[in-house]
Amino acid sequence: MLYTRETSGTVQEVVQRLEEAAKANKFGVLGEINLKEKMAAKGVEFGPACVVVEVCNPVQAKKVLEANMTISTALPCRISVYEEAGKVKISTLRPTAVLGLFGSPGLAPVAQGVEETIIRIIDAACQ
Repeated sequence: MLYTRETSGTVQEVVQRLEEAAKANKFGVLGEINLKEKMAAKGVEFGPACVVVEVCNPVQAKKVLEANMTISTALPCRISVYEEAGKVKISTLRPTAVLGLFGSPGLAPVAQGVEETIIRIIDAACQ
């Protein structure tokens, strides 16, 4: 269900590498959500750093949405970079697993291709 890697560097350094890898793989970075900062702004103290990076390949997203608009609830793809037990990790839900929630088996090849690319992006950010 999840693809997770441990890596070196700070959360912000890894986010930068992740965004560069996404662009190199023809995925746009739609946004970055710093959960620690967002919680602090609401008066909630949260210790570990956690940044969620939203990425998308518009060509693949169009194919998915034209086939099943309810999948929009799972878009864009989200990759989390966070601290856990003194380590920096990168994690994402596998698109093939998420697709299974929507009953659209015809989209399996699209999900597989997106998953392979996201794994390449994460792996590149870990180097």
